[in-house]
Amino acid sequence: MARYRTATALLLCAALPLAGCGGAQPPGEPRVPSAAPPSASGSAAEAVAVPGEPRDVATGLDVPWSVAPLPDGSALVSERGSARVLLVEPSGSVSEAGTVEGVRPEGEGGLLGLAVPADFADGDHVYAYHTAAEDNRIVRMPYSDGTLGEQEELVTGIPRGANHNGGRLAFGPDGLLYAGTGDAGDRALAQDTGSLGGKILRMTPEGEPAPGNPFDTLVYSYGHRNVQGLAFDPEGRLYGIEFGQDAYDEVNLIEPGGNYGWPEVEGAGGGGDFVDPLLTWTTDEASPSGAAYAGGSLWVAALRGERLWRVPVSGGEAGAPEALLTGEYGRLRAVAAVDGGAALWVTTSNRDGRGEPAGDDDRVLEIPLTE
Repeated sequence: MARYRTATALLLCAALPLAGCGGAQPPGEPRVPSAAPPSASGSAAEAVAVPGEPRDVATGLDVPWSVAPLPDGSALVSERGSARVLLVEPSGSVSEAGTVEGVRPEGEGGLLGLAVPADFADGDHVYAYHTAAEDNRIVRMPYSDGTLGEQEELVTGIPRGANHNGGRLAFGPDGLLYAGTGDAGDRALAQDTGSLGGKILRMTPEGEPAPGNPFDTLVYSYGHRNVQGLAFDPEGRLYGIEFGQDAYDEVNLIEPGGNYGWPEVEGAGGGGDFVDPLLTWTTDEASPSGAAYAGGSLWVAALRGERLWRVPVSGGEAGAPEALLTGEYGRLRAVAAVDGGAALWVTTSNRDGRGEPAGDDDRVLEIPLTE
């Protein structure tokens, strides 16, 4: 029997990014695409890659939340509760690079996202997002010879809560740092452009608002419930992956200054002032966390859905998503493209209090991609 078990998702919205779907979207009514999705062969620039057999890279980890690949083929991996940053080698060797100071794990909070710039070299900074005693923060630390140096705070005052802390970090092709945040359980924050909660933030590597940001602040887009996935395609488009409440999780194509509707809208159908998602899943199919682009597709890790979603994307449109690894490894948390996009590293999250861990959980899996 093939290891991969494939299922068809409810493709609720796969429209042009600015057109939206129009009309209300009541729970339980799947939405038919209003534009033809990309073909199975993907765009002319890049064919859709085929995933191979997963292998364990590292096991016995404690809620690995984020993976930041390094140029030598290794990666830095954050552990949510321990606040440790681990150096994981492709051979499976695991060592501790350091511990992020001031982390206060609670509920969904702790040491969350990691990121390094595309031109990272030994001695450059590693960036981390973490939950502190009173807020969420973005910090950076120099990294050299497998060891983290002194910590520097860049952004403070991101609302924190037991849930909805966001936490994903990603460097864009513009060299700027992007961060996904959550509403921290206070819905009104998402629509308040003066708050850092329920937003995607865009900043310089020093933590200052990026030139050209729509509100002359760190805020790049708003109206988000809980952004835990950020990924860029080869044309520089930014996709934000967002937890829904009871009905729909979302994949959004992010526009500067865009209002993505929460809490007024969950899923598509806002129209007017709100940007509709490219596609949605029901929350039991996904509860999506990390995301990466590789081989013509977005790859999205699902926690409650316990699967890896492959979403073909081309020209800012999304094709029909495909479910892989359904139920085989439990809750999936992070996805990162490694080896120039020739493989994915995916982490499990079965020790986060909501899963059923096996004896060797949590783990980092490697999935090769071939065209």
